[in-house]
Amino acid sequence: MPVTDITTDPENLTMTLVADFAAPADRLWRAFTEPEQLERFWGPPGWPSTFTEFDFTVGGRARYHMTSPQGEKSRGSWEFLKIEPEATFEVLDSFVDEDGSPTEGFPPMRMVFTFTSTAGGSRMVNTSHFVSVEALEQSVAMGAVEGSRMAMDQLDAVLQDLREYAQGKGTRTELLDDQHVRITRLIEGPRDLVWRAHHEPELLQRWLLGPDGWQMVECEVGDTYRYVWQQGDDESTRFGFEGETVLSEPTRRAVTTEKMIGMEGPGTLNDLQLYEENGATLLTLLIEYPSRELRDMILATGMTEGMEASYARLEATVIAA
Repeated sequence: MPVTDITTDPENLTMTLVADFAAPADRLWRAFTEPEQLERFWGPPGWPSTFTEFDFTVGGRARYHMTSPQGEKSRGSWEFLKIEPEATFEVLDSFVDEDGSPTEGFPPMRMVFTFTSTAGGSRMVNTSHFVSVEALEQSVAMGAVEGSRMAMDQLDAVLQDLREYAQGKGTRTELLDDQHVRITRLIEGPRDLVWRAHHEPELLQRWLLGPDGWQMVECEVGDTYRYVWQQGDDESTRFGFEGETVLSEPTRRAVTTEKMIGMEGPGTLNDLQLYEENGATLLTLLIEYPSRELRDMILATGMTEGMEASYARLEATVIAA
């Protein structure tokens, strides 16, 4: 994990994050100063950012919003106070409303980003300056420490060439905490086709099958969905999942609920995000489980291996066609 230290200092009213990366400093600088790259990591998993304005000049402003899986938006604004190319920049960071006006009760903070070369690559230091101890404590209480760590931990995928980062690694499963699992898989194909493959029944039934020998015998999609599989002609093996669409941002993001048909109790929340680079698509699936116990039970079924079989089939039978 790139974050090596996060320190809060009530006496000096600061919070400082230090992170080290294998990439050179100029590459790290571009990740923080180009909005299309910032959108990939500025926000913890499940709260990706969208930058609607980015005037990277002293006195210029950037505006963005982070969107939760349920569609809730948290809006922010940067005013650029100082820029020293490839070395440092400083912003006044504010919570804002839909019109861009500062949100009452949330004082702005001054953030300083510095970038230096190291023997192994580069280091980023982000120091946030608060107006009072109360403002610092408010930020910490809102999850700033852990949220910042999780956001920066997404940067490795941004700094590397997408194929270099993911090619040959297959489907990867990461345990983020007791309730969240992140699945990643590189798909050799354009994002719009990967999106269609997740939303059109005739395509879904060609790849979303798990291990060989299974077939999807029911496939209903829309605001609600229902998938049912069986092994060969044996109807006694039938099982399925159903759910509803919570958020849809074609062709970038889709959030759905998921529950095994006939099972009592809460299900999962599945946050699918797609990012394309040079004709390849990085598929990220963030799964929120209602408990650690259910998470472990589902992972123990061989979920990752089944997903890899399906994603490999997606490339071979859908994208290649």
